[in-house]
Amino acid sequence: MHRMMMSKVSNISHVVSEFILLGFPCRWEIEIFLFSIFFITYILTLLGNMAIMCAVRWDRRLHTPMYILLANFSFLEICYVNSDVPNMLANFFSQTKTISFARCLLQLYFFFSLGTTECLFLSIMAYDRFLAICRPLHYPTVMTTKFCSSLVIFCWVYGFLWFLIPVVLVTQLPFCGPNVIDDFLCDLGPLLALASACAPVPGTILICGTMSSLLIFATFFYMAGSYTLVLRVVMQVPSVAGRKKAFSTCSSHLVVVFLFYGSVMMTYVSPGSGQAEGMQKFTTLFYSVLTPFFNPMIYSLRNKEMKDALKKVVGGS
Repeated sequence: MHRMMMSKVSNISHVVSEFILLGFPCRWEIEIFLFSIFFITYILTLLGNMAIMCAVRWDRRLHTPMYILLANFSFLEICYVNSDVPNMLANFFSQTKTISFARCLLQLYFFFSLGTTECLFLSIMAYDRFLAICRPLHYPTVMTTKFCSSLVIFCWVYGFLWFLIPVVLVTQLPFCGPNVIDDFLCDLGPLLALASACAPVPGTILICGTMSSLLIFATFFYMAGSYTLVLRVVMQVPSVAGRKKAFSTCSSHLVVVFLFYGSVMMTYVSPGSGQAEGMQKFTTLFYSVLTPFFNPMIYSLRNKEMKDALKKVVGGS
């Protein structure tokens, strides 16, 4: 009986050769409007993050670990939006809105690997601020350029290794017929839901949910603990100017953390559970498209050195 069931699953797992990404189904006029908004947001996201990279590259005052990490984070954001937005924009003008099985899994892998890398980068940036404020005397000897480069490499390598197991498991799922994904990308939750319609896959859902939750909560609580210690130290600074300067170096990073993690936790803590089914694409849209768009503004508005460097990049002064 077990062999017959495995054989049946094996036979139906290759029935679906492509998926249909519904995206944002609406009237043609509204689709054109949405395309224009997303296209402008996409271009501004690329320009904003490239401006930060160029500012750090060309201004020698910014050749410090904090800004090196920020430049790498901006490059990550460029890769992140390129993993899903171009395909989303193309789908607005597609009659079929289809994506092949292989391309869907490839998008899934890169989208989640880049998201994992972002969680790690945000943690490393929190660690950098913790050292700078809580261990200022040890900061120059600990956060050297070599160590900073090692942390960057760790984020990229580990980020792309973490999600290999879930993607391999998804390739083994039985996709037997339903192939419509009510989203603008190949997301984990909808794929698990399609597979569950063919055969029970509790093991895969448990593993994917556990790995997603472990990554999200481990990095989030690490950052929460780091900034709790930072705030304790900042509140003990005697001068108001000193406290204000310390807060300004951390506030932008905290805003990005809460924007990113707030929407991510709503979506991926329990993928495939069907929670907030109608809202999933909008929470995904928020952290995958809007957060990378806001990041350059958040990091530059409260940072005088970055604003001065960006003025040089755009030729302001």
